[in-house]
Amino acid sequence: MPIGLRRVAGVFSFDRGAVGIRAEKPVNWPPVPWRVSFITVSRAGAGRMTDRNWGAAAPLDSIRGEIAITGVGESAHSGPSGRKALDMAAEAIGRALDDAGLRPQDVDGLIVAGSIDDQFTPALFREYFGTRAELWFSPDGGAASRLGTAPHAAAQAVRRGEASVIVNVFGIDWATKARAQTANPGDVHLLDPMKADFEAPFGFYPQPVYFATMAQRHAYEFGTTDAQRGAFAATQRRHANGHPDAVMRERPLSVESFLAGPYLIDPLRKEDCCLISDGAGAFLMTSAARARDLPRRPVIVEGVGRGIAHSGSHIAQQRRFLDTPHVFGAAGAFEMAGLTPADVDVLAAYDCSSITAMMQIEDMGFCPKGEIGAFAEEGRLAFDRPRRQGGLPFNTHGGMMSHSYVLGIAHVIELVRQLRGEAANQVEHAEIGVYGGYAMLETSTLVLRAGERPGA
Repeated sequence: MPIGLRRVAGVFSFDRGAVGIRAEKPVNWPPVPWRVSFITVSRAGAGRMTDRNWGAAAPLDSIRGEIAITGVGESAHSGPSGRKALDMAAEAIGRALDDAGLRPQDVDGLIVAGSIDDQFTPALFREYFGTRAELWFSPDGGAASRLGTAPHAAAQAVRRGEASVIVNVFGIDWATKARAQTANPGDVHLLDPMKADFEAPFGFYPQPVYFATMAQRHAYEFGTTDAQRGAFAATQRRHANGHPDAVMRERPLSVESFLAGPYLIDPLRKEDCCLISDGAGAFLMTSAARARDLPRRPVIVEGVGRGIAHSGSHIAQQRRFLDTPHVFGAAGAFEMAGLTPADVDVLAAYDCSSITAMMQIEDMGFCPKGEIGAFAEEGRLAFDRPRRQGGLPFNTHGGMMSHSYVLGIAHVIELVRQLRGEAANQVEHAEIGVYGGYAMLETSTLVLRAGERPGA
């Protein structure tokens, strides 16, 4: 059934699916500035939809204990720098190799985010690093939700004998491009016909508008307040203030200063949203058996899960607007690992906004639905509030909201450092870490365990 648009008292609203958009003045085209508020509706009227068939878990065979992360590396993270994404990615690969005690010639596999411009290819790897060997290659990883499933693809390649040392790498120069007005993170959304024809013309664009919709509805359903989202943002900023490589390391944020700031898109403020950054990260994977012979403490992949929404790319049609596909995929990752959320010492999740990260924490099973606001307000997400004290150390590097917007790869690197005991904001007794990847209509859950120290 195609989307229906109806005009009521000078207002256009989406009639089918999850979202209504209501303007405080009649809708005109071309659009003029207005204050827009968002409501969630169903075909039966206002209220939270109860359809549980809006998505599913992707089937993944177990790779528990088969693959390990053996080296991590990053470029500098910054705002507009003039650096190229590929150059930063090459720098990150070089540092990951040094960290693992390996050479470029040892790499025989490459995973990237093929849907994003300016990413590595096997030919570019050979050009940058002077190697000649053919590489096993997958464009189905790199960043965001597919970052969490990249180790599963790597394990399959190792099983088949197609690769033995695989690098997952991602670099981005969107801050430089945004300053030059040559690209922005919303561009990919306008390439989708449904978004371009049925969302953007009515103000449902770019991404912060989606997130404002979610935050408004979360507040309506569960009473989540601006101050609670402010506490969430302030905790991540505190983590960034303690991290030497964070973009916002010298810019503190309190709940009071958060609330004193203007709205970006009601009810969101600028600090509810991720940064736009230049930067890159990479990590190396090999078999757990081989990792034991390398100089760094390995981090073992224990579980992988993937959840998928059936609503396609049209965000307004997601039938459970306050749920993420983690409700389908996370349980499989924990089952594969033989663990539960209660066993996790440190969590990192894709924080394109405060509300989407908060919803992921709920949907992965770390707190009941609707209670994340109070959870954050009580300071339970701080790195120095461990699980034994009722906490859940979260995005201990500052996340994309305060460390760097490199689409999640810095999250996995931070987890590796936490599980090695090398993090700037070290969580006590960190043995189990989880990454939650997110792309609105797809999620991943990656469960990691600290391996034995070399020589143990």
